[in-house]
Amino acid sequence: MAASHTGDTGPAAGEDAAYCQQMRLLLDRVGEKWSLLAVIALRGQARRFNQLRRELSGVSPRMLARTLRGLERDGLVSRRVYPTVPPQVDYALTALGQSLLQPVDALLQWAWAHQPQMDQARAEFDDRQRDAEEASP
Repeated sequence: MAASHTGDTGPAAGEDAAYCQQMRLLLDRVGEKWSLLAVIALRGQARRFNQLRRELSGVSPRMLARTLRGLERDGLVSRRVYPTVPPQVDYALTALGQSLLQPVDALLQWAWAHQPQMDQARAEFDDRQRDAEEASP
């Protein structure tokens, strides 16, 4: 059962569980490290698998294939196979995938603007943890 959305504030009364499940699935997809990076890499033009693999330094071929399949399943990425030997495959953002770029850009801008505060918070946390470990018997 799909939850009907009543506005920008969340689900209609009585639909919390279904809505939360849908949001969890969405956040699982876009929150994955490689999914977000693949969407960013596909900004503006289609890429072949090996192009993406080179751009996403550190991703294994298996993880990239899994990531692209998930993005394709969710309608964010299209896959086009050319009948050549060996087969050539292009990946591109769909209209839905393109629409994800705006919130991704907002998140990246927020992260850039708040990085110094996060670095400071991490340093303070680490100091407190170190002090607590030194103080314990």
